[in-house]
Amino acid sequence: MSASPPVRGPERIRRALLGGYPLVYVVSWEEARVERAVTALAQRFWDRPVPYGAWSAVDGLVLAGEPIGGTADPVKALDAVLGIEGPAFVLMKDLPALLPGRLDLVRRLRDCYRQLKGTGRFVVLVSPRLVLPEDLKKEVFVTEFDLPDEAEVQYAVRQLAARFLGDGGLPEAEASRVIGALRGMTLDEVEHVFSKVFSRSPRFTESSVSELLAEKEQLSRKEGVLEFVPPRTSIDDIGGLENLKDWLVKRRGLFTRQAADAGLPVPKGLLMMGMSGCGKSLTAKAISALWNLPLFRLDMNLVFGTENPEASFHRALKTSEALAPCVLWIDEIEMAITGGREAGGGDPALGRIFSTFLTWMQEKEQLVFVAATANRIHLLPAEFIRKGRFDQVFFLDLPNEAERKQIFTVHLKKRGVNLDGFDVVFLAKATKAFNGAEIEAVVQAAAVEAFDLGRPMTEDDVSRTITATVPLSRTMDDQIKAIKSWAHNRALSASRDLTTV
Repeated sequence: MSASPPVRGPERIRRALLGGYPLVYVVSWEEARVERAVTALAQRFWDRPVPYGAWSAVDGLVLAGEPIGGTADPVKALDAVLGIEGPAFVLMKDLPALLPGRLDLVRRLRDCYRQLKGTGRFVVLVSPRLVLPEDLKKEVFVTEFDLPDEAEVQYAVRQLAARFLGDGGLPEAEASRVIGALRGMTLDEVEHVFSKVFSRSPRFTESSVSELLAEKEQLSRKEGVLEFVPPRTSIDDIGGLENLKDWLVKRRGLFTRQAADAGLPVPKGLLMMGMSGCGKSLTAKAISALWNLPLFRLDMNLVFGTENPEASFHRALKTSEALAPCVLWIDEIEMAITGGREAGGGDPALGRIFSTFLTWMQEKEQLVFVAATANRIHLLPAEFIRKGRFDQVFFLDLPNEAERKQIFTVHLKKRGVNLDGFDVVFLAKATKAFNGAEIEAVVQAAAVEAFDLGRPMTEDDVSRTITATVPLSRTMDDQIKAIKSWAHNRALSASRDLTTV
């Protein structure tokens, strides 16, 4: 049996009302969209239209278009709601922000819960943040009002295209690209962004999509813990890691809604673990370019630097779903489990974040591919890396000789040198136990030295830099051996040939 489609914002409110909850708290940035939904419910929830009212800290209570005097204070406004005869819907816009420190307001809401039950009168609270005192948690039904789905964005884009681009609007293929770029925004943001891009140039070009995606970067910045990463890294920029690259290439055609509708296994996520500098971050960036998807990086250090890490983490996951289809890169995912502490215990918030992530990975319906990286892999619990959480777990070891040759070739080509003047076999042998980042740093340092001398880079420049470099593996030999031992039976090698190290 196929999974039921997700219940979206207006329907969630309607179901709460069908359950008889007189107090409904809607978490949403889209106050105007929530108001339209509640107004529509007032028109058709019962067998006849019923009065609709709205309260704000500025206007007080306005019921059926008529201001009610003396209702600027929310307690007085709730008293007026209790005095209404018959069914009605009232939207309270600014009330949640006033709840802390207002015992009288909490008391009156609890009174409303008891006195409004069964009367057909409903009070709907709306706020972008969930601010709910402990005393109200049993009386108030909390729901989320999702960002617009694809059908809503499509309708808005059609309307805007007709306004800005004339009767022809947008051809089907171009409209699909624009809709994909605008997913994850509120309807107001969709209108502003579309107007900004197309009012200046009323025709579709390749730069139009780039401008729209740039606005998505702004959206991720507003979350504070999500960072939009431009697609600047190709899979060809990765030296070695053939098993990992083959895995990604074979699955790029599966990460589509069409594949899901056809019953094919849509990739959920990938865990890459190993030493620093071995290509985990580079691979996460390459997935975006290979699969032609936007990439968003979730920094767990920033999550734990916020006032409420749990709320920040949950909001980041919800935002990634709204931005789907996309790749969500979770860097140093062990931070979500331990908060960076080796012992990893003591803070119950860590356990809740960990549990939230596991549940989300298991149940998410949106096309969000998780590319997770981990350095301190011994901190990862068994239930995290078991099959079913991620599609595959890869271990990225120090590059073998063949991979070091590829890495040197990649970085020397980036410097525009003639490879005929470089013995990459010799360089690969000379950098035994170097990681990929260290090889890149060697080439960069040699290029800087040659530039300073006013001549092209030579193999001797690279060789001298290698001699002057002490790789991290030599100073952390015991730790690296322990990491390899831990990963031996827990992950698949990202490298195809491990015989030559």
